[in-house]
Amino acid sequence: MAAGMGFAQTRRRALSRSEQGKALSLDEVEALLLARDADLERAMTSARHLGDLGWGDTVTYSRKVFIPLTMLCRDHCHYCTFAKPPAKLEHPYLSLEQVVAIAEAGRALGCKEALFTLGDRPEERYPAARAWLTDRGYRTTLEYVRAAAVRVLEETGLLPHLNPGVMSYEELARLKHVSASMGLMLETSSDRLSGKGGPHAGSPDKAPAVRLRTIEDAGRLAIPFTTGILVGIGETPRERGESLFAIRDLHRRYRHVQEVIVQNFRAKAGTAMRSAPEPQEEEFLAAVATARLVLGPHVSIQAPPNLSDPEQRLRLLDAGINDWGGVSPLTPDHVNPERPWPKVDALAATTAARGKRLRERLAIYPSYAARPDPWIAGKMRAPVSALLGADGLGVDGQRPAPIPWQDPEVSWRPRTIALTFAKHQGAGLREDAEVVYGELDALENEVTRAWSAARVDPARLDTDVRSALAKAAARRPINDAEALALFRAEGPALDALCRVADELRAGAVGPEVTYVVNRNINFTNVCYVGCRFCAFAQREVDPESYTLTLTEVADKAEEAWQRGATEICMQGGIHPDLPGGFYFDLVRAVKERVPGIHLHAFSPMEILNGATKLGISFHEFLAEAKANGLDTIPGTAAEILDDDIRWSLTKGKLPADTWEEIIRTAHGLGIRSSSTIMFGHVDAPPHWVAHIRRLASIQSDTGGFTEFVPLPFVHRNAPIYLAGKARPGPSFEDDLRMHAVARILLDGLIHNVQVSWVKLGVEACQRILQSGANDFGGTLMEETISRMAGAEWGIEMTPDRFDDAIRAIGRVPAVRSTTYDRIARV
Repeated sequence: MAAGMGFAQTRRRALSRSEQGKALSLDEVEALLLARDADLERAMTSARHLGDLGWGDTVTYSRKVFIPLTMLCRDHCHYCTFAKPPAKLEHPYLSLEQVVAIAEAGRALGCKEALFTLGDRPEERYPAARAWLTDRGYRTTLEYVRAAAVRVLEETGLLPHLNPGVMSYEELARLKHVSASMGLMLETSSDRLSGKGGPHAGSPDKAPAVRLRTIEDAGRLAIPFTTGILVGIGETPRERGESLFAIRDLHRRYRHVQEVIVQNFRAKAGTAMRSAPEPQEEEFLAAVATARLVLGPHVSIQAPPNLSDPEQRLRLLDAGINDWGGVSPLTPDHVNPERPWPKVDALAATTAARGKRLRERLAIYPSYAARPDPWIAGKMRAPVSALLGADGLGVDGQRPAPIPWQDPEVSWRPRTIALTFAKHQGAGLREDAEVVYGELDALENEVTRAWSAARVDPARLDTDVRSALAKAAARRPINDAEALALFRAEGPALDALCRVADELRAGAVGPEVTYVVNRNINFTNVCYVGCRFCAFAQREVDPESYTLTLTEVADKAEEAWQRGATEICMQGGIHPDLPGGFYFDLVRAVKERVPGIHLHAFSPMEILNGATKLGISFHEFLAEAKANGLDTIPGTAAEILDDDIRWSLTKGKLPADTWEEIIRTAHGLGIRSSSTIMFGHVDAPPHWVAHIRRLASIQSDTGGFTEFVPLPFVHRNAPIYLAGKARPGPSFEDDLRMHAVARILLDGLIHNVQVSWVKLGVEACQRILQSGANDFGGTLMEETISRMAGAEWGIEMTPDRFDDAIRAIGRVPAVRSTTYDRIARV
């Protein structure tokens, strides 16, 4: 920032804008972080007023026990005394019995939160940690964290708040089912502090991008989350402001940051930073006040009370905090053991001195507890509700009680499927537009660039198309640039593309056009994932929501079998309250009623949901499903296998790498799958080429894909389109190109390319079946998902209509099984 008059002017502007409640620039935030004396008092006054707006006269704290599950850590932070090597510990981890003993002692003292804190992935650094976990049947520390959280819930009823370090999307998903909330301190967004000589040198988990990814994935999974900054570890005021902006931006996108801790660095003996200067009082107060001004009135701002003296705590209230964090009557602050917790009575007196009331809260804040969908996992709703007061806070003096930890009995009342366009138009757009669609604005430029890259110079286009088609006709591979040229083919070039693709089709599968006699069963439309292209999903409280009973699912399967179906295609929404074992119940219900029918069920997203709820691996989940009668799985939930596009289409769906892991795991177990792409929304040809290449790579390794199914985006009722953030689906020429180019790129790997008559209509499908495709899909009997999105082509196709449409284009109709064996017509 410029010095002198320019700096003073920026500070005056920052103070004025903060008093008016206006957003601040980074320069203005830097100026406020440097405010002192009268300017600091002005900033604190604005921050205090903003905090009062959001939290009134209430200041909260959580009565907790601190459970240091392990003090081993693979990182080496230069200010930390928590992490210790194995030689300084009696055991690498607390035993489950020790964990429960701490929690039970806390329960007896009225604690409601079990704060799990531990080092990052110690098994990756210390053989002793790996051996301890292996001896007890755990593969990772995070798997042990889950087991410990379950035991605490089962035996004490305390609500776990988990701080296990950096986590992947899948690990967060698994731990959401056993916790009320989670947390990870950002500390700083400055890469500089991870460099040589910095406080985070030698600490791979302190890389800002890694930590920000964990915080963002928590948002995608709707996990109430705690994060914060560490003030005084060598960051500049500007870097401090950048860290606050990074947290604010993620919260604006996902609304999941329930509290931000502004923590002052304390130098500790025995560390590399033992002589480093601690932040002065005014510097720390400026950081607290600025955090409030950046993050607004509704995010909780916390400053640990044990890291400040009694008089300083009064000033923290003046600077806009509304929460004292977790305070334990039993356990020390194991991260700062030299700083004991203040007594709750003393905190209450300090709070009262500023005209406010101290109230006990839970590990999850009231605004999240009041709206459990999507914030609280199904099996955590009873533990949270048991401790929740009428105002969303805790009840003073109430003691938790043990919570049985087993899947509840499933008894679902069926509801009518009566979804309407008007209902979904409202449902899809009822969320705050800034939250749901804000990230799409940033994506528009990237997609525009991607389309520009696909627009080959016309003089070169014909050359590239001719070269690509010549190679394809000779069954030689084409490169990505040539594939992109094919996605721009028009007129005669498009005709030539379709001819070459159809010739490859004829060579691969001959003159037959196949289809399967099947039935769709969407067993529930209740879903909390938040896909912005979906008009099918409902919240459980919506009047049009439904969940079929196991008997109703079996009845539908039996009816389909009697009508000649050989396959049941079964998928449903991600219902927050259905237990993970319900997927196995569904498989058994179908196979016990109709043993001979092929069950094609559960997308990778459903597999993720079931496995994480049960706390088992994808391999274990799929093996159990197969043992119960699962035959194949649909390769849906793929959309576009590019995470930037995926996160724009849906807030909480599994990442592309996890989708691939589940598919590869299924194939490894002998469970084959289809493969799909959904295109024509916020994507572009480079994404299409990369997606198909990824499928080809999987198929080359596993051979498990039975078919490739391009799914054109149906826009009419899709929330993302109604908000003006997506194209109105692909053109028919794009549909032709997609099927034809897929035939070329997948030649020799995936032999079957399917058309979606539900999305395209029969006439369009007939043209595409002459352009490289060879399969008409299934009869379906009661298609719902595409119809609710606005597809116009009905819910069922009869075999006779398929036969007539196929013969009309001079091809031979053939009934197939799910895995493309031929079946004689009855």
